[in-house]
Amino acid sequence: MKIYTKTGDKGTTALFGGTRVPKHHIRIESYGTVDELNSYIGLIRDQNIQEQCKNTLIKIQHELFTVGAILATDPEKAVLKNGKERLNIDKITNEQIAHLEHEMDIMNEALPPMTHFVLPGGHQTVSFCHIARCVCRRAERLATALNETEPINNNVLMYLNRLSDYLFVLARKLSQTLQANEVKWIPEKY
Repeated sequence: MKIYTKTGDKGTTALFGGTRVPKHHIRIESYGTVDELNSYIGLIRDQNIQEQCKNTLIKIQHELFTVGAILATDPEKAVLKNGKERLNIDKITNEQIAHLEHEMDIMNEALPPMTHFVLPGGHQTVSFCHIARCVCRRAERLATALNETEPINNNVLMYLNRLSDYLFVLARKLSQTLQANEVKWIPEKY
């Protein structure tokens, strides 16, 4: 398979289903940001963290490819007029969303209660989590903007929302595991 096709040399790209759109289209921005997020999650996974966390992150990376495929699909080409699916695309399920919630609940049980916002940082691995969380929030914002003009499956929006929460809790859990200083944000009074 050739990596270069030259079909995008004029600033357009093909969606899943064949429709060509400008490379700056909100749909391209959406799944491109999900791809960026997936890369940051790979960076977290490459750190010296618990095997269970690595396994969860691999699962998330697979699910993000599904999110990307959903976002990269022209909705008009995905379904036939009779309502049957034309393209075989996986879905994001309620179970996948529930799994993120379950993982957060497990991590939160071992963490002290949050009393303040937390400044990102304290350890390189923790910082990577916070960067991924911010990229995830951007992906969510772009997906919600896309949803206003071309509706997408609500589970995609829910998944991205839960994933950003998961990454925040993971950052806190890794701070604890790595004995990093978790700095609380306390507004200064002037």
